[in-house]
Amino acid sequence: MQFDRLKRREFITLLGGAAAAAARPVAARAQPRLPVIGFLGSTSPGLYTHLVRAYRQGLNEAGFVEGQNVAIDFRWAESHYDRLPALAEELVRRQVAVITAGALPAALAAKTATKTIPIVFSAGVDPVAFGLVASFNRPGGNVTGLANLNLELGPKQLEVVRELVPSVTVAALLVNPTNTNTPAQVRDVQAAAQGLGINLHVLHASADRDLEAVFAALAQLRAGALLIGADAFLVSRVPHLAALTVRHAVPAIYQFREFAAAGGLISYGSSLTDAYRLVGVYTGRILKGEKPADLPVQQSTKVELIINLKTAKALGLTVPISLLGRADEVIE
Repeated sequence: MQFDRLKRREFITLLGGAAAAAARPVAARAQPRLPVIGFLGSTSPGLYTHLVRAYRQGLNEAGFVEGQNVAIDFRWAESHYDRLPALAEELVRRQVAVITAGALPAALAAKTATKTIPIVFSAGVDPVAFGLVASFNRPGGNVTGLANLNLELGPKQLEVVRELVPSVTVAALLVNPTNTNTPAQVRDVQAAAQGLGINLHVLHASADRDLEAVFAALAQLRAGALLIGADAFLVSRVPHLAALTVRHAVPAIYQFREFAAAGGLISYGSSLTDAYRLVGVYTGRILKGEKPADLPVQQSTKVELIINLKTAKALGLTVPISLLGRADEVIE
């Protein structure tokens, strides 16, 4: 009788183990699918590493960790803006939970591709003027995000350059002609240049092959300063642009700290890393159930003035005390 009980116990144990083993694949299949964020980038991933890091930080602040409770599907246009509509449509077909759009061209492509999937953008323009949202406080529809001041800061950047190089009478503005915010940018800086008595030339670059031609043109124009316009392609070429300005001895200003950190002379504008962190926070809030129409468009108010004193000395420039006193950071 005891022998029979032992055999029966072993049989039940084996049967239970077999049932548990058979059930494992079913349990694995039954695990909930992670929500997927579609990240639509206008440029390339390599030069956006620190911005994606800041974006993930914002997601973490909202309670989301990639690979644990959320997945991210990155799509990069490699600065070919004409690819963005197809990439946006791919994300829509995948039925992602939310689309994060880096820069205005990506945001416009995403909005055209879907009227239902939530979209969170980061753009250096007035999103109302470009039709992304109905208003800052009440975006309406499926789009919200963060607007920084970089497009509006073009005239102020020209004033900073004039303060640093008082003798400048000829300057150039470098823009990407394929970017939809270029006409407004050119108009505002041209008006500021006229007010300062500066002859402003507009130069175009939308690919790497254009950049050497731009700096050759600067020499022919005898431009005493260069403003680099707000554009995702130009942002992605910050280290190269900084090196070119030093090699050609052109005093240049850009809106992002990354330019001065890479050896450029001066930067004045919003913090990109702070912007992408805030976009990550908004994306997380939408994943938790909030609607874009109820989330006001944020405005980046953090403006930084960064001066690379080493580059100024290399260019033979003396930075005025008034400018040094206003700087948020001086790189020596």
